[in-house]
Amino acid sequence: MKVNENSVISLPIRNLIALCAAVAMGIFAYTEITARLTSLETSRELHQADLLKKSEQLPTDQEQFMLLEHIAGQVENIEKEMEGMRNNTVNLNRAMEDINKIEQNLEVIKDNIEYRCIVSEAELEENIDGSKSIKKLIMK
Repeated sequence: MKVNENSVISLPIRNLIALCAAVAMGIFAYTEITARLTSLETSRELHQADLLKKSEQLPTDQEQFMLLEHIAGQVENIEKEMEGMRNNTVNLNRAMEDINKIEQNLEVIKDNIEYRCIVSEAELEENIDGSKSIKKLIMK
């Protein structure tokens, strides 16, 4: 069999479509792999540049950055505490309002109390030791 420019190949259409799809998937995979490699290389270069920049810093600068990070953490803690205190203030104000209402109600109740003397007689009994105690209270 001789192959030249006039040679004819007989191929079913579904095989031709499958071959084209395989080539397209191969091209797509190659493009994705290339893009991922480029992304990783760029990330590595930026990371190395950042490390170089940090290594060029003076020790006093590094200490200042560490202090700033520490102070930032303390500020976050203080903000959390203040948030809790805001809630405490609201609760205290509510409690004070309730106490004032209770005091007002207590004053009204005190004003409505009526004291009366009663007339009564008591029946006494003598104890073993000779003392006396009330056996019965008789209301008149």
